[in-house]
Amino acid sequence: MEKSIESIWEYGFLKPDALLAPKLNNLYQQKSIDIVEQFKLMYKKNIIGIFCFAIIMLLVASPSEMPYMAIPMFFLFCGILTISIKFKKKLELLDKSQNSYTYLKSFDDWAKELISVSTKLSRIMYPYVCLVMLAGFWFGSYGGDIPGNIMLNEFLINNPETILILGFPFFWLIGLIIILGTISYFGGAIGKVDLNIVYGRIFKRLDGLLKEMEELRK
Repeated sequence: MEKSIESIWEYGFLKPDALLAPKLNNLYQQKSIDIVEQFKLMYKKNIIGIFCFAIIMLLVASPSEMPYMAIPMFFLFCGILTISIKFKKKLELLDKSQNSYTYLKSFDDWAKELISVSTKLSRIMYPYVCLVMLAGFWFGSYGGDIPGNIMLNEFLINNPETILILGFPFFWLIGLIIILGTISYFGGAIGKVDLNIVYGRIFKRLDGLLKEMEELRK
């Protein structure tokens, strides 16, 4: 009877001189390298995309007449780019000479660290984006009247008894805190969704291959 892949693996593991073991090892080695290399290519394209967005934000700061939104977004993309490059350098340090299982586990550990850091940053990044958009609409373009101040003055004229804190209506600040807190609370989940949209297919293949290899190693 033809041997199953499980029995071939066990035979090859118990008998290093078995002819089938090297073939099976080479198969998994190639699969492991293919997954990591495909991810590296996508990750590199993502970094290039972040860099392009950062430059675009800086270039449109003046023509868009929304400098208070464009410039802070430029700094946000620069921060994301810096972190992404650090992770890319760590990824390049993975040793291909390791056996396929160890190499894939190293990549899996790297991916989990990436997801963890991205989740934590998302809880800060999305509230930051909300504040940046608010600042952009509040301050408007360079020079001239500030749209937010005009709106605030009109509100205070119509509601003179409004309680103020730092010059702003109390319930405006409470509303802003609630909104930012909610965005921060769900920011981690949103960040995971973003990562899954971009890299979900590769992560799924990674999990599947690791489970398959772990079963065969038992």
